[in-house]
Amino acid sequence: MAKAVRLYETGGPDVLKVEEVAVGAPGPGEVLIRHGAIGCNFADTYFRSGYYPVQPPCGMGVEGAGTVLAVGEGVTQVAAGDRVSYNGGPLGAYASERVMPAAPLFKLPDNVSFETAAASTMRGLSATYWLMKTDPRLKAGDTILLHAAAGGVGLLAVQVAKLLGLRVIGTVSSEEKAAKARELGCDEIIFYRREDVAARVRELTGGEGVQTVFDSVGKDTFEGSLKSLRRRGVLVGCGTASGPFPPIDAFQTMLQGSVYFIRPAFADFFADPAERAELAGFWFDHLAAGRIKVEIGARYTLDQCVQAHRDLEAGKTIGSTIFTLGD
Repeated sequence: MAKAVRLYETGGPDVLKVEEVAVGAPGPGEVLIRHGAIGCNFADTYFRSGYYPVQPPCGMGVEGAGTVLAVGEGVTQVAAGDRVSYNGGPLGAYASERVMPAAPLFKLPDNVSFETAAASTMRGLSATYWLMKTDPRLKAGDTILLHAAAGGVGLLAVQVAKLLGLRVIGTVSSEEKAAKARELGCDEIIFYRREDVAARVRELTGGEGVQTVFDSVGKDTFEGSLKSLRRRGVLVGCGTASGPFPPIDAFQTMLQGSVYFIRPAFADFFADPAERAELAGFWFDHLAAGRIKVEIGARYTLDQCVQAHRDLEAGKTIGSTIFTLGD
């Protein structure tokens, strides 16, 4: 039997239920994995609340790291005993063991722990594809605006951006978060709760604005994000922590300087095998070499899943949040 978090209806954190479940053998194209650690992401709250469509009853979570115990027919990319991590596939990562498709798995470098992998596979690969793929005109020497720069994805995105030669203006809500963002490479800080973000961006860029804005907040920051762009800049809608982005007024994008808006999805940037290998190679190579530091701000057990979601939604965490199970 394995311990797993199940969802029987959508709603607040209290709908999460911890149960003992039977885990079967892997079928064709599947693996049986024992988790060493599990990612707890803000996106998980979207599934739990029903903002992202789900069909209860179902599992929870899309990111984990652990050891392959067995493989099903036709699985050749991994073998029993391999250390792996993943993001994607059916919901169900909140479990001590699970059967899942082999396709989303990445082999882990030997010196990357399960905790580090669970804290950074989704976040790190997301930061990587945002910065490398969503704005083809973005290049070394450009300036970007990164909202929630001290969040789980934000701290990794800061480091990826610096590896790519970018100047980073980050928004944060507190001095504590500002210090952490600066420590990992953020060049300039804007306190979004007490400063006019777009006005400060103009000050910091000589009136020009930034080439790209990475906005994981959504509704509350959308207008300021648009006004922070330079002519023909790109607003990348990475998340909706404050609520969905408003409907896009095409005329306003013209008035703002012929700017672009994209709301990217992880799966669309990892569907092509060559692109997947490029992005994963960049991320795991830098991670294994120690050029990227993963900040784990909070650790919970699966039994504490309700509190973990409450803390995520209250913005109490800095860096990544994980569930620990032990290696």
